[in-house]
Amino acid sequence: MFKNSYFSRKLHSLLGVIPVGFFLIEHLLTNYKAFSGGHAAFLDQVFWLHELPLVLLLEIVGIWIPLAYHAIYGLYVAYTARNNVSNYGYFRNQMFFLQRVTGVITFLFVAFHFFQTRFQITLGNVEQAAIGVHMHDIATNTVYFIMYCIGIVAAVFHFSNGMWSFLVSWGITVGPRAQRVSTYVWMGVFVVMSIMFILSLTAFMNPDFSQLPKMVKG
Repeated sequence: MFKNSYFSRKLHSLLGVIPVGFFLIEHLLTNYKAFSGGHAAFLDQVFWLHELPLVLLLEIVGIWIPLAYHAIYGLYVAYTARNNVSNYGYFRNQMFFLQRVTGVITFLFVAFHFFQTRFQITLGNVEQAAIGVHMHDIATNTVYFIMYCIGIVAAVFHFSNGMWSFLVSWGITVGPRAQRVSTYVWMGVFVVMSIMFILSLTAFMNPDFSQLPKMVKG
């Protein structure tokens, strides 16, 4: 299906940052509203996003098609990659292996999360205004909570380590020192984003999310 061409690799790398990386950051900022502002603030952010002009077209062209290419080609790379961690236990070899593993986990998690949330809204099984209540039901389910934590950490690691690789492959961090500094920066980003995402997930466990806020009820 794919040829491991220069163009395919570059497109895969670029789409992992623009727009897929932007989508991950936007998702983080939206969900973090649940922690920093509560149920009403979270819904305000959700409504603002869904009131953007041509939002469905933006989602399809700007998110789902690039995400589908990045995911499918990423699975192809993971399947064909020759991982030699057992023979060469260097740090970057470990990161290469983890990038492939977290890519597969992230793909499964995003598909599952999409099915549980956005797809259910599209089918009419969950009202858009009730997405906070729906997330409360998910977050208070122990099995789902563990699955989401694993998926979140995998997705953020895949993004952060992928950014390190992106900067190398596009000739931005070319020397050992620059790459070493970049490692520290992106591992820091990984820690901060993971904490923010998990705080957002735990915020949905608050009883305030078990029912619609007054501003929506009215």
